[in-house]
Amino acid sequence: MSPDEPPAKNERLLSLDVYRGTVMLLLATSGLGLAKAAKQWDGAFAEFLVFNGSHPQWNSQFAFLGVSVWDLIQPAFMFIVGVSMPFSYEKRARLGQSYGSRMRHAWTRAILLTLLGVFLQSRWGDTNWLFTNVLSQIGLGYGFLFFLFGRSWKTQFTAGAAVLVVYYILMVLLPRGLESWRAHFADGTSLPQQFDLWFLNLFPREKPFDGHAYSTLNFVPSFVTMLMGLMAGQLLKNGETSGGQKVKMLTIAAIILWIVGAILGVTICPVVKKLWSPSWALFSGGYAIGLLAIFYWIIDVKKWNKWVFPFVIVGLNPLAMYLMGMLSKGFVRANLHRHLPDFVFVGPAAPIVEACLIALIFWLVLWWMFRNKVFLRL
Repeated sequence: MSPDEPPAKNERLLSLDVYRGTVMLLLATSGLGLAKAAKQWDGAFAEFLVFNGSHPQWNSQFAFLGVSVWDLIQPAFMFIVGVSMPFSYEKRARLGQSYGSRMRHAWTRAILLTLLGVFLQSRWGDTNWLFTNVLSQIGLGYGFLFFLFGRSWKTQFTAGAAVLVVYYILMVLLPRGLESWRAHFADGTSLPQQFDLWFLNLFPREKPFDGHAYSTLNFVPSFVTMLMGLMAGQLLKNGETSGGQKVKMLTIAAIILWIVGAILGVTICPVVKKLWSPSWALFSGGYAIGLLAIFYWIIDVKKWNKWVFPFVIVGLNPLAMYLMGMLSKGFVRANLHRHLPDFVFVGPAAPIVEACLIALIFWLVLWWMFRNKVFLRL
């Protein structure tokens, strides 16, 4: 940059950083311990907290549009990855990177995320070739998502619809010989789970893989969740559309997805997060888009953003927060119990106190990283 050339405008979307930071904070601290504490309480509100702080046994749709908040953490995480793509790769294009260079970067990131997810599931023993970790799921779809970046809305919509329709057809046609139609969406007999009984046993492992609620093929419909994020990100980067109009478009899209996903869930395609059924991709996508609309309206349109700094610190270093939550939460918890007085962790609110202290320590690490301009990226 020449001395007379003005610096490039900061194109970071503050609401996206806050949205990402909120999701990562909840994920890394197990919902700030609210559900764990509520298990010791009585009453309807306690039951509400317990339900929303855990994954339902199987079906994820309740009271037509009802859903567990904890079930929405992974869809929101994956959706945000898609929203971020236009901001990341348009910046790389402005810096002069060729299409081939950007494509290599996308596929390198995809491979590293996939392997990092495997590593995180292998930290207690031999390599556990399991691809259900959220990072692996993102990685398996990320490279393909890149090919839809910058395409028209019609092309992206058609691609997403085709993926969900074809995936649904395969789910209901395979495997054969099941007792009922719903068995194709039941735990243990669904196509994704049957596929893993073959696929995951191709990898070296100490014991044969005999089943898991989540499956490798979940990345196919969850790719559409990231595609929804990509489409939303391209909308938010459109300088010709006003902020209010963007909020309106996001809200309408969210409502349509909620209703369509819910109707499919009670008719031909059960809403099951653990299978990432096509109806779940639509149903949860409505919530993810709706939350983005709320954050964007509050922070970037209305400019009510004096409260956002703690969440921005987390949102700028999401991978670091995720890895701390996965790798060091137990270590931090053990040392808190070792060095703090026992009364700190006594009483009905003890799980909340513990989770908040862990969150504070993680946040201080991220704050130090922010002040020293250290950002963990792939």
